Amino acid sequence: MKLNVVAIDDHEIALLGLGQLLAAAEEIDLVGTYNTVGEVLSFIKGPAKPTVDVVLLDLRLADASDPFVNATQLQEAGVRVLVYSSLESPFLIRRALHAGVAGLVEKSSRCEDLVTAIQMAAQGQIYATADWAGIIDSDPVLHAVNLSQRQREVLELYAMGESAKRVARLTGLSTDTVQDYLGRIRSKYALAGRPANTKVDLFRRAQEDGFIPGPREG
Repeated sequence: MKLNVVAIDDHEIALLGLGQLLAAAEEIDLVGTYNTVGEVLSFIKGPAKPTVDVVLLDLRLADASDPFVNATQLQEAGVRVLVYSSLESPFLIRRALHAGVAGLVEKSSRCEDLVTAIQMAAQGQIYATADWAGIIDSDPVLHAVNLSQRQREVLELYAMGESAKRVARLTGLSTDTVQDYLGRIRSKYALAGRPANTKVDLFRRAQEDGFIPGPREG
């Protein structure tokens, strides 16, 4: 039985190239190519409710959407997500890794490697390569601090320069609740041996952990 695959990329040439690449793979059926995650979610949840085993997700899309949010939404819709990208941005890679994707595949990879990655992802396995290991090894604090989704949201806004009062308005929380979240975040970093006593410290920790872009990233 063939595996049904959908690809998300905002470059039509890349999608055409992927289609040609997978055309010779007897195990794979590329059932759709889209530019945004929203389009794929509409396809998956549409009246026909087609079976989609794996989604190939590019990290950098024209709508500037967050790979963490994209991967999370797709996985919540019941599909496995495999990053298929040029992997040029450590920040975007970290965001995808935080979402628990099934693996990373470089766009220059051989068709055989891509097919293997798709098969493993469909089976609930992780496609771990030397590239994957290298990313993790070069980013030793990737999973050092476990923040909830709401804590990450507060940290991202606050670290990027918003005041606690402004963060409260943007998130629908009270200012006291935001301050409580910030206190909990600081405590988690302190317990991990990475103090974040000041706003500048929080900005640096957020960069280190991939919650906001680092220098020359975006």
